Amino acid sequence: MNSYLTQRHLSLREAETKAAELFRAIEEKGLLRSGVTEKQINREIYELAFQMLGIKKYWHKRIVRAGRNTLYPYRENPLDLTVSDEDIVFLDFGPIFEDWEADFGRTYVLGDDPNKLKLQSDIALAWAEGKAFFQSQPQITGSELFAFVSGLAAKYGWEFGGPHAGHLIGEFPHEQIQGEEVENYIHPDNHVPMRAPDQNGHPRDWILEIHFVDRKLEIGGFMEQLLTVD
Repeated sequence: MNSYLTQRHLSLREAETKAAELFRAIEEKGLLRSGVTEKQINREIYELAFQMLGIKKYWHKRIVRAGRNTLYPYRENPLDLTVSDEDIVFLDFGPIFEDWEADFGRTYVLGDDPNKLKLQSDIALAWAEGKAFFQSQPQITGSELFAFVSGLAAKYGWEFGGPHAGHLIGEFPHEQIQGEEVENYIHPDNHVPMRAPDQNGHPRDWILEIHFVDRKLEIGGFMEQLLTVD
């Protein structure tokens, strides 16, 4: 592995490690609780991130979704809900650490509803299956990985909730540099090998997202983290 790639992966891994540290603190401090709105929890997480890690910049909008709002993919902006004591909640945050992007998502269950607990478990299992499939296919394209992970939704008894299953990640501001083309997403229309280099000959790194939903139960679960960095 060349020195550029080594340093890139170390930087991406460090950014994700700090994001995971923040998420652990969110749990430990009990910020995910009933009787408060999604927006209030969002503000409290922002303040905690600044106090803990000095985070001020995020490369995409910060998401806290509860109840029926967990059905909505990233680009939607549903009405602010108040969290109930039996809710399912997911977080999707993209903090920037020293100009390197993290993108971390997790699902939490308040109470002991078996369907919500199963969903929480299933998305983690599916994420691991998606990574294993990616690692087993050296020439895999974005469309092939999307087909695999969206198929896992049916395997586990859910529906896949988003228009894609992940995206590029890198040095800020990757989104403006790379643009919105489907080749930058794990998307059904992306037929480019995911391990192909970018236009400058540099390696590309990816985030894998799993979003499963049950529209009848009005619940969704979400998980995302680095796919290409071990």
